[in-house]
Amino acid sequence: MEQNTELIKPTIELKEQYLEFYREWKDSGENMVPWVISKDPSDFSAMLDFIENNSKGKNLPTGWVPDSTYWLIDPDKKIVGAVNIRHSLTEELLNTGGHIGYGIRPTARRKGYAAQILAQSLEKAKELGIERVLVICDKGNIGSEKTILKNGGEPAEDYIEENGNVIKRFWIENHAR
Repeated sequence: MEQNTELIKPTIELKEQYLEFYREWKDSGENMVPWVISKDPSDFSAMLDFIENNSKGKNLPTGWVPDSTYWLIDPDKKIVGAVNIRHSLTEELLNTGGHIGYGIRPTARRKGYAAQILAQSLEKAKELGIERVLVICDKGNIGSEKTILKNGGEPAEDYIEENGNVIKRFWIENHAR
């Protein structure tokens, strides 16, 4: 598939496009993935400051690690997805979060964007010095599993949450990319 997207840092210039992206997720009733897109964007500047501070490790809640958020845009500057890259892992993230969490807006799915966002996120992770990347998905999320495998994911031991949900874990060696 042709690479027709770009991973960019969130910016005030794309406020209207982001609000449209956010509303679509909210209206779908689905879980908002990655977690950061569930932040209320009504004070857009404050949301951007929060994202920027997280990337620098400033004002993080106890137990949190620094993370970087990017938006995936198409040639028309439409936001088709978002990704959150954690700079390191806690024990909980090792089991249930991984380094990279990404989501594609409901109307943009099944068009190859997930493979593009993960491939470009691996480049960003490499820039952050993350050479071995953990990516996870729920068992049964065949689309995500295929995307992770397509990007070099090697299956690791599954993690079973207290509620019985099975999380599939994959490591991607990022230094040879």
